[in-house]
Amino acid sequence: MRLNRILLSTALVVVALMIQVSVLARLQLPGAVPDLLLLTVLGLALVYGHLAGAFIGFGAGLLADLAPPADHAAGRYALVLCLVGYVAGLFRPEHGRTRSVLAPLAVVVGAAIGSTLLYAGVGALVGDTAARHVGLAGLLTTATIYDLVLAPFVVPFIMWLARRSENDPLGESAGGGGTARGADVAAGWLASGTGLSIGGGTRGGLRGRMGKARMARATRNSGRIKGVKRL
Repeated sequence: MRLNRILLSTALVVVALMIQVSVLARLQLPGAVPDLLLLTVLGLALVYGHLAGAFIGFGAGLLADLAPPADHAAGRYALVLCLVGYVAGLFRPEHGRTRSVLAPLAVVVGAAIGSTLLYAGVGALVGDTAARHVGLAGLLTTATIYDLVLAPFVVPFIMWLARRSENDPLGESAGGGGTARGADVAAGWLASGTGLSIGGGTRGGLRGRMGKARMARATRNSGRIKGVKRL
């Protein structure tokens, strides 16, 4: 992960954990607690991808395991958020931009249900039967409702911040994925600026922008238009 991703992810995870522990956990809502940390991991994974989502999820879950008043085995929620972040990152839209709000909401629903089931399942393996006493069906329902209510306010904002950090020119040149995206943007900009097709060598855009007189001139000077700059 690049430095700007690490700094932004760390800051967002710490803020989300503080709000969840100090505010959301004290609301005394029936059933589950709104999981702001889960929504933060989802928003970052939908922009950064599955590998980054797994690392961010593991770190966020480990902080939640160690932060008071944690009453479960350390590493339990880290495992859950690691898996959730990885799977959510597989649904990353192209260029980190979504065309419909339904896809992120579907990811939120799946993550809320999956994380609750995984958390209860891991707890059952280590002897924690709290989910059985509270009622797993009630936990699933309330967790899904609470996360869906928070998601429109949290996930788009997290994704916007992540995309904004990815548009940093220094950050784009630091990593391989950013370099590829920067090359695509540069190719598109050059194509629109010169009127030429970068890969195919066609002159449809050039003919659309020039008059007949300038077309003749461009044909005579075609040897000078092969480079990036046109003098």
